[in-house]
Amino acid sequence: MISEKMKALVSNNSVIRQMFEEGQQMAAKYGSENVYDFSLGNPNIPAPPKVKETIISLLEKEDPTVLHGYMNNAGFPDVRRKVADSLNRRFGTFFTENNIMMTVGAAEGLNCALKALINPGDEVLTFAPYFVEYRNYVANFDGHLTAVDPDTTTFQPDFAKFESAVNDRTKAVIINNPNNPTGVIYTEETIKKLAEILEKKQKEYGTDIFIIADEPYRELVYTGAEVPYVTKYYANTIVCYSYSKTLSLPGERIGYLVVPSEAADAEDLFTAVTIANRVIGCVNAPSLFQKVIGECLEEKADINFYAKNRELLYKSLDEYGFECIKPEGAFYMFVKTPTEDDIEFVNEAKNEHILVVPGTSFGCKGYVRIAYCVAYETIENSLAGFKRLAERYGLTK
Repeated sequence: MISEKMKALVSNNSVIRQMFEEGQQMAAKYGSENVYDFSLGNPNIPAPPKVKETIISLLEKEDPTVLHGYMNNAGFPDVRRKVADSLNRRFGTFFTENNIMMTVGAAEGLNCALKALINPGDEVLTFAPYFVEYRNYVANFDGHLTAVDPDTTTFQPDFAKFESAVNDRTKAVIINNPNNPTGVIYTEETIKKLAEILEKKQKEYGTDIFIIADEPYRELVYTGAEVPYVTKYYANTIVCYSYSKTLSLPGERIGYLVVPSEAADAEDLFTAVTIANRVIGCVNAPSLFQKVIGECLEEKADINFYAKNRELLYKSLDEYGFECIKPEGAFYMFVKTPTEDDIEFVNEAKNEHILVVPGTSFGCKGYVRIAYCVAYETIENSLAGFKRLAERYGLTK
């Protein structure tokens, strides 16, 4: 008999994954060219050529007992040093390898951070709309996730609501910047205000409250806007990063976690996340791809592909009468549905062989997420269906 926790997950599996699997079934039935699957944030552009070149070079030249072997749970020291040096050059930080832990993607980094920080019953805050797995990650360690309702005119945090939500049980705040699912970037002004509120609340309650910055889309920015590096504004910050999007390596599960020296009890905290890496069962990040990352830190996938998709999709949906904030980063659009029931709209979209994810899954009813990290032709071919949906709901510009 499965556990009570897993019963709930089995009966309420990830909507994103369900949509993805349904898309595969529809593709088998109607042909993949006739199904427009915008459900999963799966990059549709290849990794930079240097990634392949580095893999081949490492396999030919490196000692296989080292390349495929165990290392410190935090990862290879030389790779961690290279990551720290790269961050220091780009953001004016002062990290060393002792601030960096290599992780099995950002998701594992989040779980290590939460395991290191929260006790059963502790509260973690986040801003709606939020990545669907945050609630499950917090529940893994018997914490409670509270989502702060958004200002839907900008999708920047509503600070009045946030400040009233922070209490003596609040242990951490998860922020995702650029945001999945809106593509909105939290500005420097936003980060400074967030830090100001948390500094005040820490003094009020005599506790440490951490920001956990989830940053897999940091490099996917189209507007020239800067994504603030949170450790520069707030000492009690843990950064979780992934190369899934930057280098188009989602299946390789490689990223890193940063614990700055300025954080409360930083040495103990770094030891805790490192031990969490082991006891969660990951032991260490994939050894080969740690070494690959160490040689490819200046590389990134060509986001012009996503920018082209973004322009076509946004222009077309706007023309048809849909409402959406034009995303500044990531590769998602969060589109207001013409009916309050976003599930109804998702089902109507399926009739056009269009697969999108309901905003309800992200804690924000009345919207759908469209992942435009697909072939340009997929967007082109889907537009007639989106137009018919707009006409069906009586939308106008």
